[in-house]
Formats: sequence, structure tokens, C-alpha cells
Amino acid sequence: MKILKYLFLFALLSFVALTVFVATQKGDFSVERSKVINSPRATVYNYLNDFRNYEDFESWSVEDPTIKMTYANKTSGNGATFYWDGADGKGNSIILKTKDGESIDQKMQFDGTEADVNWTLKDTLNGKTKVTWKGKGTMSFLFKIYTALHGGSDRVIGTIYEKSLANIDKNLDYETKTYAVKVDGVVKKTETPYIKQTFTSEIAKVSKNARIVIPKLIQFSETNGLSAAGKPFIIYHTYDTKNGLAKISICLPINKEISTSSGSDILAGKLNGFDAVKTTLNGDYSHRNEAIAKTTAYINNQKIIPDLSWSHLEILTLSKLDVKASSKLVTEIYFPIKPKVVPVVTEPVYAPETTGEMTSEPRAEQPTEKPRTEPVKRKPATPTPAPAQTPAQEEDSEF
Repeated sequence: MKILKYLFLFALLSFVALTVFVATQKGDFSVERSKVINSPRATVYNYLNDFRNYEDFESWSVEDPTIKMTYANKTSGNGATFYWDGADGKGNSIILKTKDGESIDQKMQFDGTEADVNWTLKDTLNGKTKVTWKGKGTMSFLFKIYTALHGGSDRVIGTIYEKSLANIDKNLDYETKTYAVKVDGVVKKTETPYIKQTFTSEIAKVSKNARIVIPKLIQFSETNGLSAAGKPFIIYHTYDTKNGLAKISICLPINKEISTSSGSDILAGKLNGFDAVKTTLNGDYSHRNEAIAKTTAYINNQKIIPDLSWSHLEILTLSKLDVKASSKLVTEIYFPIKPKVVPVVTEPVYAPETTGEMTSEPRAEQPTEKPRTEPVKRKPATPTPAPAQTPAQEEDSEF
């Protein structure tokens, strides 16, 4: 019994000593890890800037299926938040500041441990991205004990960062490389009324702008008692690849034509029906250039005449607002073409041949007219004045 008593006292003294030691240690930590990700910088940035993706790559979440994630209405960009609750505790994170394509600043709290988190992205050779993940903050007392027993904060937190960065690389490699492009051929696009916002955008930021504008269009339609009549779409009035700019209208089809008040940043319009070559892109939006190239080749091979008065239209059949996985995105692309002109063939009229045989239904005798011996005098026709020309009224159209 004395041995057990001594062992108990020894364990108690050891725990007290450890507690005193941990309590006297600084709770501050600073951990940094980097990894080259096999994906373009814009793709990596968009992935990290959306909290919906974090449960798929953060190692503590991947390894603990009991963790429950909760998302606010805003999951990407400044002010986005998410929360988690698991066997090891509760936590939350918020995006404080972003620099598009370059960095993301966040604030994280987990059971008394607080940290300022920073992601920095830089281009490397061959279109890859160097991601640096840095956390700096203060540990709770329990987390100090945990890290003291497991090799220190740099080892504990650093291991989490290393595993998570590896998951990012693996996930993005699959998501961006899983795609398909199919040229569906010539179709007719029917007319539809819509509401829109029109502006000039960098081509690389069209997808980001769509995620910002579409919720505004949906809110506008709901506030004004309108019903969406299909998926959102983007009209490309111009598409300048040399300067990387496009004039676009981000649109939401609605069930009826409307007029908007003067000064509104959301306008109404109508998409006129048109003939087009349709192409379907399944997968990440970054493969749009390949879809455009295949469609252009199809138009040239089929000797189809394109309509160059505007560029093209994209329907976001499944967008980032619908699914988080890039491999599951679906974009329908319509390139306007000139309708084929079918020539009208006029059949010549032949007089029936006269034969000596009687037909089954003899013709009735036609009355004969005596030949005129004098020419008929006709009054000269009085010219009818042409109606006054009025300028044709032109219907408003996107094109």
C-alpha cells in the first residue's frame, strides 16, 4: 500500500510541477509553414478564400468526422465567418482582410486560444503557387499543457499546417484537372426577360464578380415579387484577351418584362432569341479558354458564319453558389452565329401539251371574243404619291 501511496504522491507532485512550469511559460506562439501547390495562384486563392472548403483540407477536421461545421450567409471575402464544434472544443474564424490573389488575413479562436492567421500566395515556375501559412497568437492554459506534452507549439501546430497544406495540394490537383468540354452543335436560344448589372471587368475576375452580383439580383427579384425563370447567365458584349478585359452583363432571367426606376444600379432588359453554337464545360472555370478554342475550331470546320456584333453568353448551370467542388461546376457557353439563309426555289410553270386524245373530263367551251380592229385607248395611270417615310423604331436589345 505504501508503494501505491508513494506513486500517487509522485504523480501528484509531477503534475503540480508541470502545472507550475507551464503556468510560468509564455503562452505566445508563432508558427509558419510553406508548400508549393500544383495549381495556379488564382485557383488556390479562390479555394482558400471560401470557408466552405476548410472542412475538406484542415487536418483536424478531416481526421475527426464528429466535428460539425456551421456557415454564415457570407462564406468568402472580407467578413466571412464559420464555426465548428467537436469533441475537442469549439472555435470560429473570420476573414478580416484580403488582397485579391495575394493574401488573406484571418482571426481564429479555439477554446481560449486566439491567433492571427495569414495566408500569402506567390507564383512559381510552371504555373504553380507557393503558399505560406502563418499563425501567431496566445495559447490557452490547457493548450499550453497539451503542446508541452507533445513537443511544443511549433511541432503541434506545424504538423497541423503541414498535413493541411498537403490536403490542399491533393484536393486542388483533382478538382482542377477533372473536367470535360463538349461542343453540342447548333441550337436556337429563346428570348427571355431579365434583370442585370453591366460593367467592365477583368476576365480573370468575372467568376468572382458573378458571386457578388448574383445574390444582389436574387434579392432584388424577391423584394419586387419576381420569379427567377432559369439559371443566372453572363453576356459578354466584348472579350479582349489582349488586355484581359471584358464588358459584361451579369443577368438573372425573370418571369416577365419590367421597367426599373431611374438611377437604379440594377436594370431590366430582354435577351432576343438567336442561333448559336453551344458548348458545355463540366469542371473548373479555368478551362473556359479550351472551351472557346474548341468552339472556334468547330465553327471554322463547319464553315459557320459567326455573329461578331457581340462575343458570347455563358449560363451558370451549376456555379460556386450551388456547389463548392470545382469538378462539379457546369457552364453552358453559347456563341452567336448568323442564321442560315435557305434559298427559295421557284418551280417553272409549263403549259399542258395538246394531244389528239380526249381527256376523261372534257373542257367546257369558252366563249370567243371578236378580234378588236382598233387599239384600245387607255388613260395614262395617275401616279399614287408615296407615303411619307417615318424612321423605324428600334427595339432595345443587348446586342
